[in-house]
Order: sequence, then C-alpha cells, then structure tokens
Amino acid sequence: MTEPATVHDDAAPRRPVAPYVVLVVALLVGGLFLLLAGSKTRVNQSTGETPLLGRPAPEVAGPTLGGDAFQLSRRRGSWVVLNFFQSSCVPCVREHPELVEFAAQQATSAARAELVTVVWRDTAAAVRDFFSANGGDWEVVFDDNLASVDYGVAKVPETWIIDPAGVVRARFISEVDAAGLSAAVKQLRVALAGG
Repeated sequence: MTEPATVHDDAAPRRPVAPYVVLVVALLVGGLFLLLAGSKTRVNQSTGETPLLGRPAPEVAGPTLGGDAFQLSRRRGSWVVLNFFQSSCVPCVREHPELVEFAAQQATSAARAELVTVVWRDTAAAVRDFFSANGGDWEVVFDDNLASVDYGVAKVPETWIIDPAGVVRARFISEVDAAGLSAAVKQLRVALAGG
C-alpha cells in the first residue's frame, strides 16, 4: 500500500484577509456617513440633462391663481425661474420655504429673477389653500399639463432657469434651496455677460 504524499509548505504562514476587508469597508461606510452628516446643504440640487438646454424655452401659458392670463414669452428681458409644483408633493412642501426665501432675496436685488410656479396635476382650491397657509406672492400658473409635457417633467419638484432671451439655461430635477438657486442665477448671468 502506498502512503499519501505529504505536502510541505516552506512559505510563511498565511494571514487571514477577511478582517482587513471588513476594516476597509467599515472605514468607507463611516467616512461616507460623516460626509453626508456634515453636509450643510439639506437638499440636493441635481441638474438634469435635457435637449432643451441652450434652446428657446417652450411656451408656458395659462390662467394664474389670481385669475390673470400668463405667458412666459411676455417675460422676455427678465430672468425667469420656473418651478413645477404640486401641493400634495412632499418634496415640494419641503422646498417651498426655500422658494419663499429665494423670492424675497430676488425682490431686493437690482437684477432680479422672476419666480413662477407651474402647477402640475393639482386643483385650484388645493393650490390656493397651500399658498394661503405657506406664503408666496409670485405668479402661480395652471398649464393643463401642456408645459409639463413640453418640458419633459415626469415628477415634481423640477426647476428651470430661463434667460432674458427666452433660452433654457438650467434644469434641476430635485428640491432646490434659496442659496443654491440664487448662486445658479448669478453664475449664469456672469457667464452670459462674458465674464
């Protein structure tokens, strides 16, 4: 009978790798947690790619909450911030105080941007109640979903910046904050002025 061959390993003993992998993963997760927890911006301003960037803005037209007629094309010469909104949308509700602050900042600015809310799939009564309870004295437009289709809005909130020539300059597909929105308008203004 033949005896089984014995293997002699002259190499150094192997150290287990698993504890090191666990340590590295724990450090990465901890670092990510600290990064997110330390962030001062409470909302995410994600820009969205769209074929409309750099092109004429689609028309937004319809009755306002106050009963007047609104047409975006009549706002040429002004910076316009369009915010697509629904009163029952939780992110829209969270974002609203930031828009109130943005509108207040713009009201005192020499080169102000006009804020316009475009109502997305909502009723006049619900929107009126929302603005009465939460403030906001800018134009609120009902568009019968035509503008939302033209702008490719799939869900709200969504915010667009239109330059004085009526050209789409930016799109945000998440909540915005007052500081970030003001900075975006200012940055676009400087870029278009050539410096």
